[in-house]
Amino acid sequence: MDLDVFVTAHHAEWDRLDRLLGRSRRLTGTEIDELVTLYQRTATHLSLLQSTTPDPVLVARLTQLVARARSTVTGTRRASWRDALRFLTHGFPAAVYLSRRWWIPTALLSIAAAAVIGWWIAAHPEVQASIGAPSDLREMTRPGGQYETYYSSHPAASFAAQVWTNNAQAAAMCLVLGAFLCVPVIWILFLNMLNLGVGIGLMSSAGRLDTFLGLVLPHGLLELTAVFVAAGTGLRLGWSLIDPGPRTRRTALAQEGRAALGMALGLALVLFVSGLIEGFVTPSGLPTWARITIGIVAELAFLLYVYVCGGRAARAGERGDVELSDRSAELPTAA
Repeated sequence: MDLDVFVTAHHAEWDRLDRLLGRSRRLTGTEIDELVTLYQRTATHLSLLQSTTPDPVLVARLTQLVARARSTVTGTRRASWRDALRFLTHGFPAAVYLSRRWWIPTALLSIAAAAVIGWWIAAHPEVQASIGAPSDLREMTRPGGQYETYYSSHPAASFAAQVWTNNAQAAAMCLVLGAFLCVPVIWILFLNMLNLGVGIGLMSSAGRLDTFLGLVLPHGLLELTAVFVAAGTGLRLGWSLIDPGPRTRRTALAQEGRAALGMALGLALVLFVSGLIEGFVTPSGLPTWARITIGIVAELAFLLYVYVCGGRAARAGERGDVELSDRSAELPTAA
């Protein structure tokens, strides 16, 4: 495309759109129709320039012009409680449901890795010796040792807040760092499974695996599910850069990134619930079976929420993205 010819052919339309947007008086009906038409044409011109001849100065001018026109045409939209309710009942569960082909395999492989690490540590005393001195390991795994007192080492409320903050940060890192071709997400998952595997291995070697699972399962089921969902979403985000399909990489990253941002907000709420369980239920005096039952109920409630609410919303066309009116206009691409 000859840029000079293109500018000569359309600069009058851009100037006219700029003048309409700068009017201080109220536009007439005819002028409003003209503004909408010019806005659509200019958005198309901008897309063509970005895909064929990305002149920085001209693209910057048209980007600003399109943004101003879009604001005038669509108006300012404010978030409301209705938006939040729709997000919780449709957007978030649909996004989790649609990403299940990523986070379910991630969960299975991660749990298998933690089990293998735990078995390896439990079956090899020399590996245990490399982790710490025998006296230190006994102090960690004995009845009333560090593994047990960890959950009651701080007041329940402050401990729950600390746990929630740490887990929310880990989930957010998985979601954000997925854009770096998946590698950081895999590393974060490995570190989490390594910590879990070390606990399994050391407590198993001390003959106290049942105690360890009784402490981890009440909150760990929901907590790890949230981490796996975040990791799976981050991996999907990274893969969209490697294989965007019929979309451009920019479009794929924008779509998956918006869904990941919403996922981060939803998972923060899920991790808040798991933090409450870890702060108030795990260290409580309830019988082990009762604490584990609470954890299982919370996990099943989340899965039902995802598969019932999310599945229904996904089949109705919900994708976990922002409203169509809030997305940037895009040209169709050929497969």
